[in-house]
Amino acid sequence: MRTFIAIDLESGLKTALQGLIWALKTTGADVRWTQTNGLHLTLKFLGEIDEEKSAVVKRTLRDVAGRHASFPLRLEGTGAFPGEHNPRVLWAGFAAETGLLAFQDELERELEREGFPREERAFHPHLTLGRVKGPVRVRDAMLELEKHRRDSLGEMTVHKVALFESRLRPEGAEYRVLAEYELT
Repeated sequence: MRTFIAIDLESGLKTALQGLIWALKTTGADVRWTQTNGLHLTLKFLGEIDEEKSAVVKRTLRDVAGRHASFPLRLEGTGAFPGEHNPRVLWAGFAAETGLLAFQDELERELEREGFPREERAFHPHLTLGRVKGPVRVRDAMLELEKHRRDSLGEMTVHKVALFESRLRPEGAEYRVLAEYELT
């Protein structure tokens, strides 16, 4: 199964993001937009794992969650990867709060001890709004995205984290929670 660890967003943040995605969609850009029910903050992508590895991940996630208190999560700003001149992914960002960074760093270290490779790139808390398919009207989408570069789109308190399964479908990815763990 194809898996990742993430924070599911509260409905208020999903509503704010839905509004932003709608504004971007009106540009007519050739972008595959993220479905609202798929909006989450990925902490660690694991890829294909079997049941045995799944059990290891669940145990590790439970243990790390048990050592961290709830923390704030602020959604703010927008951008594009790899850059604005040749965008491939349009994103909304999260403030690099101490609690979020500490949790993600410990999770990364503990999973590395269990044989999961450490992510080579630095953690950049964000969620994907859409993936560019072609050049049609992408510049218009970038101009709309630029309007929100410094916007605060809302906040929530993170009380739990989850292990998700991702099933790829022609209409987009479908996500299912495999396990969920409360923070202390």
